[in-house]
Amino acid sequence: MNSARLVRAAVAAVLTATLLAACSDDGDGGSGNAVPREWIRKTYTETGADWRDPNSPPSQVARAIRAERRAEDRASGGRKEFLRYGDDMVTVSPHRGGSLIEIEDYRNGYHRHQRYLASWPNPNSSSFRGGGPGEGK
Repeated sequence: MNSARLVRAAVAAVLTATLLAACSDDGDGGSGNAVPREWIRKTYTETGADWRDPNSPPSQVARAIRAERRAEDRASGGRKEFLRYGDDMVTVSPHRGGSLIEIEDYRNGYHRHQRYLASWPNPNSSSFRGGGPGEGK
């Protein structure tokens, strides 16, 4: 009887691990192109929810982030740089002689900065397919 319980427990553990792995979200809506968050965390100074580079201009910081992981799209305007990764975006703005790096949901970022993102897909359009699992499909 004990061995049957062990087998059931082992099977349950394997199934649970499989389901968790299948359902986990890597932050890119399944596109395989997530923001390099861990690299940003290690490379720049955290300031609460954002990160800071005290010396480099936004264009240089955006180039470095894009060199770490290629973005799906890049735009600039208003002295800011924008990188699109799956269903997230990175905004790099001038800040006290350096740069401020923000990572946010694509939909929110697009609405905040849409005047600079004319060539990017509108997340409210019926053809937009970057909003995460099952959305827009």
